[in-house]
Amino acid sequence: MPQLMAADLPAASGGPKVLVVEDDESVRMTLGYNLLASGYDVLQAESGEKGLRLARSWTPDLVVLDLMLPRLPGEDVCRILRQESNVPILILTARRSQAEKVRGLALGADDYMTKPFGVQEFLSRVEAMIRRSKRPPHLTVVPDRVRLGDFNLDALARRASVGDHEVKFSPREFKLLFFLVQHPGVAHSLETLLRTVWGPDFQGQNKTVVVHVRWLRKKLEEFPAMPFRIATISRVGYRVDLAPGISAENWSTSASETGSPDRAPSLADGEPIVQNTDPRHGNPS
Repeated sequence: MPQLMAADLPAASGGPKVLVVEDDESVRMTLGYNLLASGYDVLQAESGEKGLRLARSWTPDLVVLDLMLPRLPGEDVCRILRQESNVPILILTARRSQAEKVRGLALGADDYMTKPFGVQEFLSRVEAMIRRSKRPPHLTVVPDRVRLGDFNLDALARRASVGDHEVKFSPREFKLLFFLVQHPGVAHSLETLLRTVWGPDFQGQNKTVVVHVRWLRKKLEEFPAMPFRIATISRVGYRVDLAPGISAENWSTSASETGSPDRAPSLADGEPIVQNTDPRHGNPS
């Protein structure tokens, strides 16, 4: 196994840049080796503090982040990174509870993997996350603008407003809300929302949608006179219900995106397993 250099800025190979923040040296070296072999530029950090510093100076295309880090925990690193940028974040954790996974997504992570995991699955998720992040912002359905009473969504400008007040949404929140309000009165399953908003390559779970709807509701609750609400449909998903007397006005000025990016290289060998080898983390089962 080749030794990865400890220098902060490695020589670029032209591939996507992946920052691995993991204090377990065995896991860190295994991931770094396989990423390098798959054509990625790799930089490593063994602590949260160093990971933040490198993320700011190196601007990676993806951050692989362990939660159980010394000094500065991975949860704090994730929250700070999400406040500062939209870089995709893949969380690694030995914690298997559903609540911990939902908490990681709520902090701003895009996906998570539970140790132990297979290297092939890891590489597939890295490839899919980077591919999605490189796509131009798009909506797969028309129209480009929606008006519901005083509430306006402009997909071209990526702007949402209630009257004269602008409402700030993350790119994913905006896309999810835009899709929902285009179909008032229609119930959408979590699977449909995940496939439509996150794309067919997304390998996360339906809880991702639940977390994002929670964020949307929290922001929309600041406006009591909102002309619609996001209703939970038991055992199905979500539906937008309009207030009495409100109708949707839609119009379009753009076409949908076509084409798909090339696939990144991946290893064709067997399926090694990445275990948690640091005894401080305990048994991952």
